[in-house]
Order: sequence, then structure tokens, then C-alpha cells
Amino acid sequence: MDHLNQGYDIEELRKLREALDLSGKNFMTIESDDNSDEFQNFQFIGKYQGRDVIYDAAIYTLRMLHNSEIFELAQHKAAQKFPEFKVIDYEEDENGDIEPLGDQEEEIGLFITEVMEELEDEEAVKVKEHLELDDKVDFGVGLDVSLNVEKVTEEVIEKFVTDYNNDELKLDPTLYSFQLEEEE
Repeated sequence: MDHLNQGYDIEELRKLREALDLSGKNFMTIESDDNSDEFQNFQFIGKYQGRDVIYDAAIYTLRMLHNSEIFELAQHKAAQKFPEFKVIDYEEDENGDIEPLGDQEEEIGLFITEVMEELEDEEAVKVKEHLELDDKVDFGVGLDVSLNVEKVTEEVIEKFVTDYNNDELKLDPTLYSFQLEEEE
């Protein structure tokens, strides 16, 4: 089935190699609104089962993973407490301002916030560095990577790609818990 996956295609590999050579980097950022200091989506060339392939990777901080898991757990608890719970959908008015939430949505939102704070205080959620490989994606091989770094910088990605391709990647098995950051 690999022949249908364009991430193994010689022409696709050639195009990415040329772009990488021009950029002087070992990866190419995939432009996305999701990219931030804590998350980056990118591609690089490596080996998989002895063949060259384009890896489609997402790398993010442990803090982001931790916050996401706390939020998901809080939503789950809200769904248990409020049978009518559905994900809160923030709507904008004609000026682009967020419309006020209804009483029920506001109560659920406050409950979720309280649960998140409790989970944080209890350090109930712990995360560790990880790498998940998915060879069933439509293009190339997917990688999902979480690292204990403050920010996902070009240097972090360069080092990851080099270590991964040289089979020198060492993931920290330590479990971490984070405090949610206050918005300023």
C-alpha cells in the first residue's frame, strides 16, 4: 500500500530535499495557524523501514500536553455532572466581539475552571516526553512528539531531527506536572 503514499515518492523527496538545501535547515515548517512558541508542524526526510520517507511531524512542549490533558479531563468531569453538556461554543457578534455565554454555559465554564485548578493543585495529571509514530497517515510517516522545552524553536527542531535521524534521540522518562499560567 506504500505506493499510494506520496511521502515515499522520489519526486516528492527530491522537491523537499531541494527546498531544505535552499533553506540550509534539516526541516521545513508547515505553515499553520496552530504553530506557536509551544507547537510546530514540520516535515523532514529520514529513513523508515530502510526507505527514504518524508516525516510529517508535530512537536510541542510538555506544558502544552499537560494543559491539554487537564482541560480534557475537566471537560469529561463536566459531561458527567451536566448531562446537557456540550463543548462551549463561543460566538461572535457582527463586530467580532464574543457574545456573552448563557447562564448554563457560564456555570459549566466555571465548573471546568474549578476542576482544572483542583487537578493542577493535586498534581493529578503527569506527563512525560514521548514520540508516537503513525505509518498509516496519507502522506509519509506521522510523528507526534512532546519534549520538555520552554519553547519549540528552530534549534529545538534541528536538534530533534538530527538526533532522530542518527538514532540518538533520548526521551526523558521523568513524569512532570505544571502549573497553569495566569493570563496577563
